[in-house]
Amino acid sequence: MSYNYPIDEVFWSKEEIIDVVNFYSLVEKAYENSVKKEDLLIAYTRFKQIVPSKSEEKQLGAKFEKESGYSFYRTVRQAKESQSGQLIRMKK
Repeated sequence: MSYNYPIDEVFWSKEEIIDVVNFYSLVEKAYENSVKKEDLLIAYTRFKQIVPSKSEEKQLGAKFEKESGYSFYRTVRQAKESQSGQLIRMKK
């Protein structure tokens, strides 16, 4: 990984930063290997508690995708549409 995760060190607590980074890393894992649907959706729920604004979510998603090439929007959408207990694997 030679890129930076988009985080807000000014407004987020250390715990919130850890939770957002966990969500980003699960998205990354979905592209590089696979991730459990439940783990991803739990992390996304926590992410939405930290970033409730849809516009801020879109901004962070665009920055994340620009840096990494991975889309957390498409990853979460696939997880929501998949069957329970399924592993999520994304293609770049």
